[in-house]
Amino acid sequence: MGEENKVTLYGMWASPFVKRVEIALKIKGIPYEYVEEDLRNKSQLLLQYNPVHKKVPVLVHNGKPIAESLVILEYIEETWKNGPKILPEDPYERAKVRFWASFIQQQFVDSMVSAAKSSGEAHEKAMKEAFEKMTVFEEGMKDFFPSGTPHFEDENIGFLDIVLCSLFGPHKAQEEALGLKIIDPERHPLVYSWVTALNEVPAVKESLPPHDKMVALIQFLRRNAPH
Repeated sequence: MGEENKVTLYGMWASPFVKRVEIALKIKGIPYEYVEEDLRNKSQLLLQYNPVHKKVPVLVHNGKPIAESLVILEYIEETWKNGPKILPEDPYERAKVRFWASFIQQQFVDSMVSAAKSSGEAHEKAMKEAFEKMTVFEEGMKDFFPSGTPHFEDENIGFLDIVLCSLFGPHKAQEEALGLKIIDPERHPLVYSWVTALNEVPAVKESLPPHDKMVALIQFLRRNAPH
């Protein structure tokens, strides 16, 4: 890979936002260099490339930085047109995918972070909110999978699949650390089967954070949560 088409991803091993970029790059077959960031001691390059938010992920392509995971996914789709498509061609279908990806981003992320970093009543409230939002999402997804259980290969994973599995792929680690089921196979059978199927796809499986390491991180956040 020449310098004229160099791709570098600045990330952190447990970040779901970084994971979604990793998965997209693998699905598209794009070679890239990965740089692990210590978020307690951020590198000067990260601060230079993302001076606004000072966060990962940052994708650097030919020396030009792109920040924010959903923006990066769209950039990857628009820049590398030869690989498998992650967004539908039809404008209405694209709009639906973007709507639900935004729903996951806006509705679940705050609840999950709050659940991991809180205790007592605040923790219970955050978990209840996440569970209720999952029920709304389950209903909305019935239009996407009218035949029931999803099935995937690397080639047919799309934008919404990537966003979903980046956040909930490690749901067993999340549930072990938090002590509650986030995706209930009885109440959320579609989402449960969807995430389970995605976790078997090679590009996703390779990107999942180590279970024990993820449990330990969430438990550390819980122990240091305000009481």
